[in-house]
Amino acid sequence: MSENLSFFIMIAALFGIMYFFMIRPQQKRLREHQEMVAAIRRGDTVVTAGGVIGKVTKVIDDHEAMVEIAEGVRVRIVKHTVTDVRTKGEPSAATPPKPAND
Repeated sequence: MSENLSFFIMIAALFGIMYFFMIRPQQKRLREHQEMVAAIRRGDTVVTAGGVIGKVTKVIDDHEAMVEIAEGVRVRIVKHTVTDVRTKGEPSAATPPKPAND
């Protein structure tokens, strides 16, 4: 009887450890990536999963953006392929700029 109980306690502990060291951090990274992708706006310099670096010229919709990768060369990308936003662009018209604290 105690062997069965200790076995189930060990299995439960193993699942608890896996949750805290594998599943939870992955969910956090996914949530951060979704927030980053949702915040992409015109003027941001982005890096795609393919390694292409470009400047966002237009956000088409929630899923696509137009990125200028060279002067006069624009490509349409899926926003979820963006792995990094290097520099932030101009604020949107709906967001007023923050006042400087002097």
